Amino acid sequence: MNAHLRRAAVAAAATAMAVSLAACGSAKESGDSTKESAEKKGDDITIGLLLPENQTARYEKFDKPLIEKKIAELTDNKAKVVYANAKQDATLQTQQVDTMITNKVDALIVDAVDSKAIAGGVKKAKDAGIPVVAFDRLAEGPIDAYTSFDNEEVGHVQGKALVEALGDKAEGGQIVMMNGAITDPNAALFKKGAHAELDGKVTVGKEYDTKEWKPENANANMEAAISALGKDKIVGVYSANDGMAGGIITALKAAGISPLPPVTGQDAELAGVQRIVAGEQFMSVYKPYAPEAAAAAEMAVALAKGESLDSIATSKVDSPTTKGVPSVLVPVVSLTKDNIQDTVVKDGVYTVQEICTPKFKAACDQLGLK
Repeated sequence: MNAHLRRAAVAAAATAMAVSLAACGSAKESGDSTKESAEKKGDDITIGLLLPENQTARYEKFDKPLIEKKIAELTDNKAKVVYANAKQDATLQTQQVDTMITNKVDALIVDAVDSKAIAGGVKKAKDAGIPVVAFDRLAEGPIDAYTSFDNEEVGHVQGKALVEALGDKAEGGQIVMMNGAITDPNAALFKKGAHAELDGKVTVGKEYDTKEWKPENANANMEAAISALGKDKIVGVYSANDGMAGGIITALKAAGISPLPPVTGQDAELAGVQRIVAGEQFMSVYKPYAPEAAAAAEMAVALAKGESLDSIATSKVDSPTTKGVPSVLVPVVSLTKDNIQDTVVKDGVYTVQEICTPKFKAACDQLGLK
């Protein structure tokens, strides 16, 4: 409660400062205000885009270009996108929000490093009249819109796939659960969905929340789990994403565990898809980035222009601080070696040439990936 009051006091002080600074320039700028607000309603807008990190390939390779492309399409190439990546640093991301406010962007798309820590920045933006779209992770604070995948469903898809892969081994053996970072609200939803499928069907021998989603932290956790449980006792591993799956599989191989137990993943990263082709990783969750990016762009452009979200956002989601946030939730697909062609290849995420490098050519040929 004290921390909450402190945050409120800081936010109030910041708001007061912003108001007094705005007042200083108001006399000089008042003549341009009508022109400026008219421009804001047109295509000549500025959208701020803040992504959380660059360890996971998706953000720089897919999300950023897809969002920029869709905003350009929606505004006849007249809108400007200002981009910053927080590199997994919540404090840096808060500073980036402040910079966006100073630069007077017309709307802000934020994928939060830490969903709670960003709340003060979201409130500052709101106080400055800048609408905020929470992208991929449900940020706290007075957000105006949200788009992501059905994250609990992601966990269900992963858990169900692992149970199916284990078959008869589900009863006698133990699995290791490698969840994501506790600072990411999605990680809690993945975990909840996975537990719904796994509990009662398989024994969880060890479970970890992986700091910052880092593969090296997952690797260290997996080494600890192997030590604690014994390498012959682990029949499967729930990994919340592909990056961590890579670290986990490295640890399993280093311990001499063969054949490798089924390992789950998420994000359909190229390295993850290649491990699936090679039979090292059992599955990933393919999340079609284009519809998620398109929803974020559409909502940000509409909000920047002062338009309604009714035709875009078909769902409502409650965050811990805001009820009934207009939302777009995109469905997900379980990716295994059987549907690589019909998912990531067909959708143009990767070409067969990108997946089937010389190292994976023989395995690709066996799967008919050509």
